[in-house]
Amino acid sequence: MTAVGVGVTAAAKEAFLLRDVALQRELVQLLRRGCGACHGLYLTGGLGPALHPEDLRGKPAENLREVILRGRAGTPMPGWQAFITESEAGWMIELLRRGLPDERTSR
Repeated sequence: MTAVGVGVTAAAKEAFLLRDVALQRELVQLLRRGCGACHGLYLTGGLGPALHPEDLRGKPAENLREVILRGRAGTPMPGWQAFITESEAGWMIELLRRGLPDERTSR
């Protein structure tokens, strides 16, 4: 028998962590409050563009991940890589592409 985690890749460990409901809730709150501060309360746009599924259609996930993690030079968009991982950013992108659940129904 081997110890838990031995031989498991970092990516696999991170994928497992993203199934953690508490972490998912934290990421949703970051989207609503952190991203919503500039992208609008309902992510319909503000200082930053709207982040609804139709607004993200056709944008490659890798480009979106880069913007989230490293920001956009010359704009108010900060990089979030000090606070979230690449996998977490990817999870957030997929959630936005499906449509962020209404806050009143996702508690």
